[in-house]
Amino acid sequence: MKLNQLQMVLAIASKGSLRAAARELGVPQPSLTRSIGELERELGGTLFERCARGMVPTPVGRIFLRRAAVIDSEARRAREEVSQFLGTDEGEVVICLSVVAHLALLPMALPLFRKRFPGVRLRIVEGAFPAVEPRLRDGGMDFYIGPAPEPTPTSEFLVEKLMDNTRAVFARRDHPLAQAQSLSELKDANWITTGITDKAEAELRELFATHGLPPPKAIVQAESMLTMLTILMSSDTLAITARQYEESPLTRNALQRVNVRERLEAPPIVLVRRVALPLAPAADYFSDMFRRATLAYRGRVAAPTHSDSERF
Repeated sequence: MKLNQLQMVLAIASKGSLRAAARELGVPQPSLTRSIGELERELGGTLFERCARGMVPTPVGRIFLRRAAVIDSEARRAREEVSQFLGTDEGEVVICLSVVAHLALLPMALPLFRKRFPGVRLRIVEGAFPAVEPRLRDGGMDFYIGPAPEPTPTSEFLVEKLMDNTRAVFARRDHPLAQAQSLSELKDANWITTGITDKAEAELRELFATHGLPPPKAIVQAESMLTMLTILMSSDTLAITARQYEESPLTRNALQRVNVRERLEAPPIVLVRRVALPLAPAADYFSDMFRRATLAYRGRVAAPTHSDSERF
């Protein structure tokens, strides 16, 4: 079994056809077919079957793909770690950040990272832990920073708490309910919920029920920050979301916080990574810059500057 064979299997699974995989890898299709056949004979099982959708992994193929993805990611990490240790500014860091991490932490952490590793490519995904858990597990992603997942991830993941957080009610500027002082004054409003699952809407109903209020009228579920902001700014809908929208220069002039008296709890912000996969130097440094940015955001240290990168 060779590494290039694993990469061929991953390419076929990703592209869905031999022709597209061969083009992606830059190899002749007959050579790709021959190598996969040799691997299948070595394994004693068929990895793919043809169907109307193209090449689809068999049950054996799905098992093999999980391991192949981890091995390929580790091989990439090994090359990058050696390169970065030797002082060559190469490689890629792949992370997932929630909205809070984007608004509160990335503006401080990014300049420090870019000065220390200007040639390392960054891939930043906006999302929640459930959506990227498989990529963290197989090594395709370095770490996640965002709300603590529920339920708590299995022991294969290290969950590091960075800070506590709260939510707030937001509306467009000059909203007719902008001066409301309690949730009871907002019970007849239209709401937009944020999240990649229906859990956000359930949490909104639970919050209102806790205060003895009827279920709120949730008329839109947004799965991106852009969707939520666009609807908030162009309608009379309200949203309960991270308080960092009030602080960010991107949004503080477009939205208005409705200062209700109720405390709106939010999950703590955490960093999650695989325990068994040590981070390469660039990814490890970037995670340290997020920790430093967290301390600065919480007022524990001065906000980091470009010159601070020389100390790490």
